Amino acid sequence: MTLKSFRRREYKYLITAAQYVQLIQSMSSYLRPDRYGVDGKYTVTTLYFESEDYKIYAETKNKLPIRQKLRLRIYDDTDLDGNAFFEVKQKCAGVVHKKRIVLPLREAYRYLANESSYSLVDDGANLQVFREIDEYRKMYNLRPEVVISYDRHAFHYVEDASVRVTFDMNLRCRNDDLAIEKGSYGKRFIDPDLVILEVKSNESLPQWLQDILGDLACEQKSASKFCTSLELLKSDDLPIDLDEL
Repeated sequence: MTLKSFRRREYKYLITAAQYVQLIQSMSSYLRPDRYGVDGKYTVTTLYFESEDYKIYAETKNKLPIRQKLRLRIYDDTDLDGNAFFEVKQKCAGVVHKKRIVLPLREAYRYLANESSYSLVDDGANLQVFREIDEYRKMYNLRPEVVISYDRHAFHYVEDASVRVTFDMNLRCRNDDLAIEKGSYGKRFIDPDLVILEVKSNESLPQWLQDILGDLACEQKSASKFCTSLELLKSDDLPIDLDEL
């Protein structure tokens, strides 16, 4: 099991498929494809957790200054013995903090079934993150809620690998089968002509990138995959008076 920790800012844009093609061309001399997948292209499938009264949804919709999500993620086709990523993602004053541990998907399911606990980890750093995951899950009484999948095209800035650019498309979701090893199928929850662009950086955006985004009239817009998918699948169950939660 390995541990990874991230701290960065995220800038989100909702763009068209045509803008995506133009951006790839305009950014080509500044970026290199992510080392994962084929030419930086791969599929992300994530199991998100929620409380019975949808507190996580409400925190996100209300844009609370401090909010968290728990998720279990795999990349491309993964079986029960393949790697899964247990993550706590926290947003605090516009800065994203993400901690995650990597473990076999089978072991993650064992933990969720209460068949194993801290014995999953064998060193101090991983144990601390696993305790945070476990405490957060128990505090909100979190349960598996929805599977979200999308195809990603990812890049890094050649002069600063901390600047990452990702394009997410073909977004789909499901809640009738929460086994993520079953694949990335589901209902589309965003217009297929739209693409979610995310730029992740430790600092502000490089000027060249700001110029390209401005020239192509890319609109900075918050786009919560989690909330949008729940609004499609669970609209009758979601809270209405969000600010009161």
